[in-house]
Amino acid sequence: MRILFLGTPEFAAEFLEFLVQENFNIVAVISQKDKPKGRGLKLQPTPVKEVALKYNIPVFQPNNLTQEGLKIVEEFKPDIGIVVAFGRLLKKPFLDALEFYNVHASLLPKYRGAAPIQRAIENGERLTGVTIFRISEGMDDGDIALQRAFEVGECETFGDVYQKMVSTGKELLKEFLLNYPVKLTPQDHSQASYAPKIEKDDLWIDFSKPAECVRNKIRAYDPVPGVRTRLESVEVKLFGACEILNLENVDSTPGKILEVNRDGALISTGNGAVRVKLIQFPSKRPIHFFDAKNGGLVRLGSIFGI
Repeated sequence: MRILFLGTPEFAAEFLEFLVQENFNIVAVISQKDKPKGRGLKLQPTPVKEVALKYNIPVFQPNNLTQEGLKIVEEFKPDIGIVVAFGRLLKKPFLDALEFYNVHASLLPKYRGAAPIQRAIENGERLTGVTIFRISEGMDDGDIALQRAFEVGECETFGDVYQKMVSTGKELLKEFLLNYPVKLTPQDHSQASYAPKIEKDDLWIDFSKPAECVRNKIRAYDPVPGVRTRLESVEVKLFGACEILNLENVDSTPGKILEVNRDGALISTGNGAVRVKLIQFPSKRPIHFFDAKNGGLVRLGSIFGI
């Protein structure tokens, strides 16, 4: 089987590397444009492009995906297109030139869109998974080929779920390709929900929300990019939220540091309190709250807030 692979970030690169190592025939790769990074703002290849170059696979970064994509299909004659976190919608007539299947990080029709892992964690989902579906012109609304679910622990972070998603997704993609073509099942569009792109405002944490919501917010962006809050006008990030406590007869001011010990900082919320292990100050690495307190960087009674 001749495969055309479309993808851009590290998540997609892991799938491309897996397919190559499993001896699937990747005849060409399409990725987004290189972007400037670092202090020098030098153009850096996308993670998918780096993998393609590593294995000497022809890689393309078209300005006009429809026109140039048709030429790529004509030249390389793939049997199927596999799309993983490509970052652009496929449109006709390119979409009609080949059967394209997407590996999506949710149990569709839930969490269609750009940030399914983060949004699922933020909403406290205890079950998620991977869906492989045939791409149509809509947003992640094509017929489903295969799905596989897994549980999400109440303290698991984005990093934890990401690794589960990659591991599960690789095996599901292998199963799909080895058994292609497979029977397709239409999605129940009435059950659809959406996972919009992460914006800067999404990263600010509101301690007036219940403790579980605060914990989920921190988990959803741990270890990257980290939720934001302010401590005495200094913007900081928080990581490592797990334990929730229901507190009585204590100061319930949202965002107040009630306790700091070797388990982390106990921070008051709109309903109860959440224990958080790590804090990161500007241009510094994350450190344990206990060390931050001993270093005079935080103190009991301080209040986090926007």
